[in-house]
Amino acid sequence: MAFDSMQQRQIMGRFATGVTVVTTRYGEDISGMTANAVMSLSLDPPLILVSVNKSSNIHGYLTQGKCFAVNVLTSEQEDISRRFAAPGPKDFLGLALTVAETGAPILADALAFVDCRLVEVVSGGDHDMFIGEPVAGDTQEGAPLIFYGGQYTQLS
Repeated sequence: MAFDSMQQRQIMGRFATGVTVVTTRYGEDISGMTANAVMSLSLDPPLILVSVNKSSNIHGYLTQGKCFAVNVLTSEQEDISRRFAAPGPKDFLGLALTVAETGAPILADALAFVDCRLVEVVSGGDHDMFIGEPVAGDTQEGAPLIFYGGQYTQLS
């Protein structure tokens, strides 16, 4: 019997995660998405993995642009997370942005960021896993935005 995908969603919803906005650039176009399917894949060599639905708007930008930045959000950036979680084109208006090495947009007020060059794409069901080599990154002080049980929360 096949495992129920809604049960999988409920089970994995009990796994507390940080919240990120993954951004990319292809030519003059930029795109982003809220993501918690992000991980440090390897330290030697350094590799970051981002899982992206094959039907999402950002998928083509990542494939063509061959770069991405993972922006770790602070507890005060829930509105940014909601903005980039909504379907359709993404609105960067009013956000303080910078760039590092690849040209992918970096949220200037993020808790941390890692800027990556795409090195491999691996298919996994309805998602592709974009594996990137970090080429720049930084951290700031602050509290992270946390997602648990289908809701935003903060560390107490």
